[in-house]
Amino acid sequence: MGDDCGYGHLVPEITEVAPPTGANVGATGVATGAAIRGATKAIRKPLSPRAFVIVVATCMGVSALSIDLGLPAFADIRSEFGLSADSTRVSAVITMYFLGLAGGQLFFGPMSDKFGRKPALTLGFTVFVIGAIGASLMTTLGGVLAFRVLWGVGAAAPRVVAMAMVRDTQQGNQMARTMSLAMAIFLIVPVIAPSLGEVLLTFSPWRIVFLVPGAVGLLVLTWIVRRLPETLPPDKRRSVSPRALADAMGQVLRTRQTAALGLAVAFLFGAMISFVGSSELIIDDVFGRPEIFAVMFGVVGILLGAGALLNAHLVVRIGIERMLRVGSIYIVVMAAVAVAVSRIDGGVPPLWLFWTSISLLMPGLSMMVPNCNTAAMVPLPHVAGMASAALGAVSTAGGALLGSIADASFDGTVRPFALHILVYVILGVFSINVLALGRRRGKEAPVAT
Repeated sequence: MGDDCGYGHLVPEITEVAPPTGANVGATGVATGAAIRGATKAIRKPLSPRAFVIVVATCMGVSALSIDLGLPAFADIRSEFGLSADSTRVSAVITMYFLGLAGGQLFFGPMSDKFGRKPALTLGFTVFVIGAIGASLMTTLGGVLAFRVLWGVGAAAPRVVAMAMVRDTQQGNQMARTMSLAMAIFLIVPVIAPSLGEVLLTFSPWRIVFLVPGAVGLLVLTWIVRRLPETLPPDKRRSVSPRALADAMGQVLRTRQTAALGLAVAFLFGAMISFVGSSELIIDDVFGRPEIFAVMFGVVGILLGAGALLNAHLVVRIGIERMLRVGSIYIVVMAAVAVAVSRIDGGVPPLWLFWTSISLLMPGLSMMVPNCNTAAMVPLPHVAGMASAALGAVSTAGGALLGSIADASFDGTVRPFALHILVYVILGVFSINVLALGRRRGKEAPVAT
């Protein structure tokens, strides 16, 4: 891939970025200042375009590992903390992580706009590692959940900064392509994570599923400090004063396209989180086949990755707006099919039939989400960090809340799960086609540039 693909300005020729002064860092604390000074040393060897995509995918994929690796351990966690075999309280391990992930983005987004992308990643992965190790050492469920929140806060940095880095260096359909390629790579993680978790659990207590992501985070942190270039030039950095932050957030909220598509991502993400949170219980309690959970989950993961790869191929040819409109029809139809299937045999249809309907829906979601994120970021390149933070916080918190609502509705059948998925998809499609695309006027908010 050459410059004509949109990568020619991928990494500015920066040989040194001066560390921020004590006055700039003072409010953040000594630890933050040390992380920033360590992260802003000279970078002499830029990343290749392929390596850049892998970096973005890794930043996003670490979060997936922190969720999916622990799914096979849910039964052990219930036993450890005296929960009933069908208790949905264990899903709080996921929900608390996502709440931390949502809140942390509102800190790391503005921080990356002020100090640069690399310092924000450095501090974020440090918190990530502390949260993972802390969760593995707790002897109460409350303690585990507290560190899962901290863990999620740390994971917010790679989540928000990855999007901002892409917006720093890409535009329009090419940006959507990069995001889709990154998503395809990181979706491999959910395919292998449950199987890896089961392997780890055969020779180690369940806490190993917390320690392994912590170790991975430490490796990534080491690599970031040594090799990651800075994508935000000093002359494009913004103040983090309350007035500046309020102005940046106001721009995000006042931009109809950005706000509406952020809401859409929250609904679509809620459908995906509902699947992640409920799939283990559905396979185990509804169908009584816990031994095939990793395989069934992996099938969906493969299709999610395939959807993202297909989107990367099509979006530069068809365009984001057409992909969003066609994709909207597809996911509504497939969600409706899943609801129809869920009504068979009193809510316990044949496993192969129900899983097929869900498996065909998921790649549609993995095509829609990166396109929504891209189109939402397009109008706001000058506040990419804040825009990424606001979008990420709304979609993550909203998705986690919607997922927990779906989880709590479990009644021993697949009917509530399928119905919630359909409702979330319809609301997401409404936000895309009516609130965002349906309200644009001329070139006021282009879907792609």
